[in-house]
Amino acid sequence: MHGTLTELRRRLDEEAARCGIDRLRVTAARADAVTRERMKAAFERGDLATWGFDGERARLASDPETVLPGARSVICVAVGYDTEPPKEQPPLSGRVSRYAWSLDYHRTLRTALERLEALLKPYGRARAVCDTVPFAERAFAERSGLGWVGKHTGLIVPGLGAVAFLGEIVTDIPFEADAPIRKQCGACRRCVDVCPTGALRGDYTIDAKRCIADLNQRVDAIPRAMRPLVGDWLWGCDLCTVACPPSRRAPKMERPPFAPAAGVSPFPDLISMLRLRSGEYKRTYRATAMGWRGAAVLRRNAAVCLGNSLDRAAVPALERALAEDPHPMVRGHSAWALGRIASARALHALEERLVVEDHHEVREEIEAALEPFRPVRRST
Repeated sequence: MHGTLTELRRRLDEEAARCGIDRLRVTAARADAVTRERMKAAFERGDLATWGFDGERARLASDPETVLPGARSVICVAVGYDTEPPKEQPPLSGRVSRYAWSLDYHRTLRTALERLEALLKPYGRARAVCDTVPFAERAFAERSGLGWVGKHTGLIVPGLGAVAFLGEIVTDIPFEADAPIRKQCGACRRCVDVCPTGALRGDYTIDAKRCIADLNQRVDAIPRAMRPLVGDWLWGCDLCTVACPPSRRAPKMERPPFAPAAGVSPFPDLISMLRLRSGEYKRTYRATAMGWRGAAVLRRNAAVCLGNSLDRAAVPALERALAEDPHPMVRGHSAWALGRIASARALHALEERLVVEDHHEVREEIEAALEPFRPVRRST
C-alpha cells in the first residue's frame, strides 16, 4: 500500500501542476482542538459578529470528519493571484481587491480541485472544499506546511506571499503527512501599521468588524465612525496582504483566469457605480466575487467612497441618489457623503430632502449629516 500511496502522491503533485496549482501539501485529518478553541474565542469576543458564527461552527470547521466521515487526510492547495493593477487611478474611481477583479475565483479553483478529486476517486472517497462548508482552511494549511498564518491572519505561502487562494480536498486515503513550517512574523508589523481601521491587533487575531473588507460586504449600514476609514475601497481591501514582505517579494502573476473580467475594472468609476441597477449588476458582476451581495451594496459603497473623495464634482450624483435611489440604505449613505463633502450645494440638497424623506433611517442620516452645520443653541 505504501508504494501505491507514494505513486499516487507523485501523480497528484503532477496533476496539480497541470491544473495551475502552485503548492500542494498534505496533513492528517484529525480534529484540531486548538483551532476549535481559538475560533470559539474569536466568536465569543465578537470578532466575526457580522457573520453570526458560533461555537457549533467552530466545532464543524475544526473537524474534517464533518466534511467526510472516516477522513484520513486533508490535501491543501494554494494558487497565487497577485495581478498588478494599472499604475494610474482615475479621478472619482474606487478600488477593488485583487481577488474580485476576475470571474469568481471559486469557480476556477473548484475546477482544479475536481480534477484532483477525480484522480483520487479510484483509490478512495474524496470531497473538495472551497468555501462550500465550514472548514478552518488556514489552520489545516498551516499544519500541512503550505505556509504559516501571519499577523494579518492570512496564510503566507513561500514564494507567493499572502496573495493566494486556498482550497482543500478531504479524503479517506491515508497519505503521509507533510511537515509544517516552523515560522512566524517575528517583529514585523507592516500589516498592522498599514491597516487604517486598527482591525489587526498584532497578536495574530483580527477584529473583523473593523476590517474594510468586511465593512464593505455588510448588507446593513456601515457604522458612521468607520466610513471615513474605508477610503476609496469599493470592494475588499488589499492593504495588509500587499504590505506583507513575502507578498512584496513574490513575483506578479499573469494568469488569464485572474485578469479583470469583461466590464470589470480594478478602479471602477464611482459615479457609474452609484447608478448601478440590478440588470447591469447581473450582466457584469454576478459571475465575479462581487456578485453575491447585490447591486444596492455596491451603490452604498460607491456613496461612501465618493464622500471620502471630498470632491465637489461628486455632489450632483449624490443628490440624485439621495432623491431617487429605491434603497433606503443607499439614500442614507448618500446623505452621509453629502455631509462629508459639505459644500453649499451639498448641504442645500440635504435640507431639501429632509422635508420630503419619509424613511426614518434616511431621515436620521440626513439629520446627522446636517448636525455639525446647525447653529449652536446657547442655554440661557
